[in-house]
Amino acid sequence: MGDILGVGLTHHPGFLGPDSNLAVFLEEALKSPRVPDRLRDPRNWPAPMQAEWGSDRGLTAAAEHRRRVVDAFRVLRERIDAFRPDFLVIWGDDQYEQFTEECIPPFNVFILDELSGRPYLNMDFTPGTANIWNEPADKTFRWRGHREGASYLTQGLIEGGFDVAYSYRLRPGAPLPHSFVGTLLYLDYARTGLDYGIVPFHVNCYGSTVVRSRGGLGHLAGSGSTARDPSAPPPWRCFDLGRETARILRASPWRVALIASSSWSHAFLTEKTGWIHPDNESDSRLFAALQEGRYEAFRELTIAEAEAAGQHEIFNWVCLAGAMAELGYRPDYLEYVETYVFNSDKCLAVFTPA
Repeated sequence: MGDILGVGLTHHPGFLGPDSNLAVFLEEALKSPRVPDRLRDPRNWPAPMQAEWGSDRGLTAAAEHRRRVVDAFRVLRERIDAFRPDFLVIWGDDQYEQFTEECIPPFNVFILDELSGRPYLNMDFTPGTANIWNEPADKTFRWRGHREGASYLTQGLIEGGFDVAYSYRLRPGAPLPHSFVGTLLYLDYARTGLDYGIVPFHVNCYGSTVVRSRGGLGHLAGSGSTARDPSAPPPWRCFDLGRETARILRASPWRVALIASSSWSHAFLTEKTGWIHPDNESDSRLFAALQEGRYEAFRELTIAEAEAAGQHEIFNWVCLAGAMAELGYRPDYLEYVETYVFNSDKCLAVFTPA
């Protein structure tokens, strides 16, 4: 019988660079003609957002925001090392990186011997800015895959009625999706190495906007299409897939960490806030459900609710919630970092047997 650890974190790309980078999504959104004119003036922002913005355009708040998240990264890494997994299964999302007009699969398991990425070329929103580790801009990172475990999981899901796609190689010239690369970089924040097998598991979180907005801010920049793409797989399907994943790996011979990687509500996806801050209220409700072990709240989400709240990436966490529901695990470590200025609320968690 396999042993399983549950983990949740963020792959927010702002943490790659200095604190001055953390407000870049807000800075870009404020340039968009779609943002209401009144919201361009900070005096019209919610009081907590004005306080976070302060007199230095969020720089002081950014340092505290980073401190809390990075402290949580360290806890997660310590717990993973103590668990000693054979491999990590990471539920992450592709944002017009591997999957474009040729094919947008609802789910895809990468069955790879090795993973590599050049994150400072592919994830840097301010080219030329040094990363916080002062590593070369063209540095290539490499991690080992776990082909046997990835293939075993894929076959089990197919036999269980989940017709997941799979990939034996990356699309030539296209990067490994930044959700996976960011996760691996942040779990190795201290740069001591991360010697575990890696199984990236793509979930089409962006659904109706992935091609239209090129997986980013195209809808705000005016460069995206106005046509709506077909939606993401519904939350109930993601939840049930997570359940099945836990069943399959519990019956395996391996120790596995199941990891959901995403921030929660994203400001640039949240029209009802004028695209300038996350839907903190919706995130708070889900966080309360997570704290209390009410995982069905994630399954009961609708696509419309998630998209209205800018919670597109929460579908990765819905998979994790399904797995934890199946295993009967409760979170025994939680950190929730709310923000108005830094694009997205971040939740970090570890789940072990009750």
